[in-house]
Amino acid sequence: MLRRILALSFIVLFSFLAFAQIDRSKPPQPGPAPLIQLGKYETFELSNGLKVFIIENNKLPRVAFYLIVNRPPILQGDETGYISAAGRLLGTATKTRTKDQINDQIDFIGAEFSTSSNGVFGMALKQHDTTLLSIMSDVIKNAVFNQSELDKIKLRMKSDIEASKDDPDAISSVVGDVLRYGKNYPYGEVMTDKTIDSISLTKCEEYYSTYFRPNDSYLAVVGDISKGEAKTLVEKYFGDWQKGNVPKATYKTPVPPAHREVAIVDRPNSVQSVINVTYPVQLTTGSKDIIKANVMNTILGGDAFRLFENLRENHGYTYGAYSDLSPDEYVGQFDASANVRNEVTDSSVAQILYEMNRIRKEPVSEKELQHAKNFISGNFAISLERPQTIASFAVNIAKYNLPEDYYQNYLKNIAAVTPEEIKAEADKYILPDNAYVLVVGNADEVAKSLAHFGPVKYYDSNGNVIDTNKASIPAGLTADKIIENYIDAVGGKKNLDKVKDRTTIMDGNVQGVSVLMTIYQKAPDKMMQEVTAGAMKQDIYYNGKTGVIKMAGKSMEVKGNELEKLKYESTLDLLSNLKAFHIKLKLEDVEKVNGKNAYKVDMILPSGTKWIQYYDPQTWLKVKESKNITVPQGTFTQDTYFDDYRDVDGVRYPFSLKQTLGPQHLDFVVTSIKVNTGLKDSIFEPK
Repeated sequence: MLRRILALSFIVLFSFLAFAQIDRSKPPQPGPAPLIQLGKYETFELSNGLKVFIIENNKLPRVAFYLIVNRPPILQGDETGYISAAGRLLGTATKTRTKDQINDQIDFIGAEFSTSSNGVFGMALKQHDTTLLSIMSDVIKNAVFNQSELDKIKLRMKSDIEASKDDPDAISSVVGDVLRYGKNYPYGEVMTDKTIDSISLTKCEEYYSTYFRPNDSYLAVVGDISKGEAKTLVEKYFGDWQKGNVPKATYKTPVPPAHREVAIVDRPNSVQSVINVTYPVQLTTGSKDIIKANVMNTILGGDAFRLFENLRENHGYTYGAYSDLSPDEYVGQFDASANVRNEVTDSSVAQILYEMNRIRKEPVSEKELQHAKNFISGNFAISLERPQTIASFAVNIAKYNLPEDYYQNYLKNIAAVTPEEIKAEADKYILPDNAYVLVVGNADEVAKSLAHFGPVKYYDSNGNVIDTNKASIPAGLTADKIIENYIDAVGGKKNLDKVKDRTTIMDGNVQGVSVLMTIYQKAPDKMMQEVTAGAMKQDIYYNGKTGVIKMAGKSMEVKGNELEKLKYESTLDLLSNLKAFHIKLKLEDVEKVNGKNAYKVDMILPSGTKWIQYYDPQTWLKVKESKNITVPQGTFTQDTYFDDYRDVDGVRYPFSLKQTLGPQHLDFVVTSIKVNTGLKDSIFEPK
């Protein structure tokens, strides 16, 4: 996903609307809009074009510096991600400082310091402001990029992508960007492993030298500092920053679809759908419509308003449903979203569209309008307690050419919004018939019922259209035959039956933490699993009848359906004994796994629990397995990918396993498999 990331995001006009909590048991009475006494800011401009804003605040003896580079959207193409990489490279070295020297000097003065592709932030005690500015200006003016650092950054970027591949909200965000803007617009580009591999040091250096220029940048100085002091420091450290020409590319403006379309990203075995009704909007930052449009959207989907009331309170479909109408300097967006159960996916979409139509057709009551005004006004007032808010106001006025009294009159303009204006804004910006209905979920369960909302297209997690003309299942092929072929492919039933016990040792990594897993199994269905990750240790025991999980000195007995699943997971050779365990099979379809066709087979346990397995039509080896796992945080789909099959005493086992569970991603490499070592039954009893 490449959203337009505004570094130092305090400058976004309405970000403060998300912070407050309001007691709705006692609705505030309407009254005249209060007078707003904004903190004062002062401004000046250097000869090189750097615009500086000073907000003096003496409550604490510290000073913060926000340098914002006002770069335009940039199409990155085959090297998508290089802008982000360049932002991460900032601060790794300069012409006069190494990375270690920068870090040591920042640590020595106890400062905060960070960089991004849109700017640099620093904050320190007043007594260290010169030292901080010396480092900060050096990074901005004299950055040096090294290939070794870029290689590390690219690995972290790929790790970030891997961590989001099975996150349905992250998938929805990526595909939503592609639908709204298209991949030929900067906001719709998708960063992939391939584009990251293509990022060159030269491209990062080119971005930095082109766009980090004072004549298209803003510097906000907030804290215990006067205008005179700030001017002296800024001129000293930034006065020699060389200005330059900053190119401004133009792109075809994205528009909503001519008719409503349904976009589905299939996540087999998912028990929930992530819904997002979305499209681009021509609501530019600084537009005269923003205040009225904000009130209108608050009524539709802000906090606990209409969408929340409808989908959660009235129907019980979800924990929360909201809408967002986001202005942007170039092109904005509308989203109405909710996470719901599979069985109410179509009903939830219908209610979202109903509320979008209702706000266009029915007049808003004065009571509801006043409620929204009170909500916005309360949040606005709270935001004024932070000096950074005044800094954002100052930058916004300059950047978007707003009236000087825009924020002084903000609450007065909120109070003046009428029901007629709400309808006019809804007519302009709420487009239920020209939207993408994006659903990330189990297509088998939700696709058919979504078809009446519009033509359906399938997408992968990167926003690529999937050809629905899938490969067909050969005549006569059954799920039982696929399992037979798999058993033959891994060594045959005779060799599998010879294995009476097995010990598997695996090394893995999750979020930078090393994981060691050892699994002991004994025929027919005994298992003991040891997992060590850092200081954490977890043991799972199944002795053929009972299951116990031990962690952090505590034991928990496994019961119900989870015990049934543990039994089958413990079975040494489950696929050779499906009938004995009364497990049914169903051949579903042909689907892509890692870009290749695979037969999708449902394995249905006696309780009704369904595990989905995928087999390669060429090798007949199992390449993927999907299960639903219930943990305190909720139910997630666990996907395991199998590769690198190797022979151990006549049986082939996968030596590479990649596993995802919600946002967690684990990569395992099998380091040892030993069979028939004479494991004792005592191993499988909790200690």
